[in-house]
Amino acid sequence: MVVLVIGVVVPFVALIAAVPVAWGWGLSWVDIAIAVVFYLVSGFGTTVGFHRYFTHGSFKASRWLRVTLAVAGSLSLEGPLIQWVADHRRHHAFTDREGDPHSPWRYGASPRGVAKGLLFAHCGWLFQRQSTNRERFAPDLIADRDTYRVDRYFPVLALVAVLGPPLAGGLITMSWYGALTAFFWGTLVRIALLHHVTWSINSICHVYGERPFATRGSDRATNFWPLAIISMGESWHNSHHADPTCARHGVMRGQLDPTARVIWFFQRCGWVSDVRWPVAERFDARRL
Repeated sequence: MVVLVIGVVVPFVALIAAVPVAWGWGLSWVDIAIAVVFYLVSGFGTTVGFHRYFTHGSFKASRWLRVTLAVAGSLSLEGPLIQWVADHRRHHAFTDREGDPHSPWRYGASPRGVAKGLLFAHCGWLFQRQSTNRERFAPDLIADRDTYRVDRYFPVLALVAVLGPPLAGGLITMSWYGALTAFFWGTLVRIALLHHVTWSINSICHVYGERPFATRGSDRATNFWPLAIISMGESWHNSHHADPTCARHGVMRGQLDPTARVIWFFQRCGWVSDVRWPVAERFDARRL
C-alpha cells in the first residue's frame, strides 16, 4: 500500500493541488478546455478503439469510425496501434506468468518482490521491453490497409499530440503565452496523467482491489474502483479478464463505465454493430 500511495496517489494529489495554485497566472479556462478535450479524445481512442475494439473485437465499426479510433488512440502517445494491440493480446495470453510483458508478480509475492514488480508493471517494462511479435499477435491489423497506414504514420500523429494543444491555445488567445500554458497543461500534464492511469491498470489492477469473478490460472486481475472515472471504466479489470471480449467492463450495479457508454452512443447512432454486451449467465457462472 505504501508503494501505491507514493507511486500513484501522491502525483494525482499534487496535480489537483497545482490547479488552484496555478489559477490566474498559469492556468485558464482555455487551458482546462484544451486539456480535457485532448484527454477525452485520446483516452477514449485508447479505451474504445485500441483496447475494446482493435484488441478484443467487442463490436464491429464502420470504416470511417475504425480509422478515427485508430488516429484518436495514437494521440495518447502510448505507442503505435499494432504494437499496442500485440502487447495487450500477449498480456491476455500469458497473464501474470512467464511471457506476460508487464506482470507485477514478476519478482514474486514477497513485500520487496511486489514493490519491485509494481514499479516494473507500471512503467519499468517499457525500459526493459521484450518486443512482442506483431505477426503472431496482430496479423489481422497488419493485413488491414487502414490500420497498417495509421500504425506507420504514428510519428506524425505523435507530433499532432504534442503540438496540437499549444497551437489551439495560441490561436484561441492569439498569444505565445496562451500557447505556452496550453502546451504545459494540454500536452505535458494531459499525457502524463493519461499514461499513469493506463499504467496503473497494468500495475495496481493486478495487485490491489476486488476479485468478484474467477479468471484463468495465474490471472490476478482486480477491480479497483478509485480509478473508474479517470480510466474511463478500464479499472474494472477483473470483470474484463473474466470475459475479455465484453464491451462493458463495469458489469455490476453502480460500476461506472464511461467507455461502455460511448460504445452505446455509437450503437444508437448506427456507427457500430454486433456489440458484445454482458450476458448475466456468463458472469454468474464465474462469480466467486
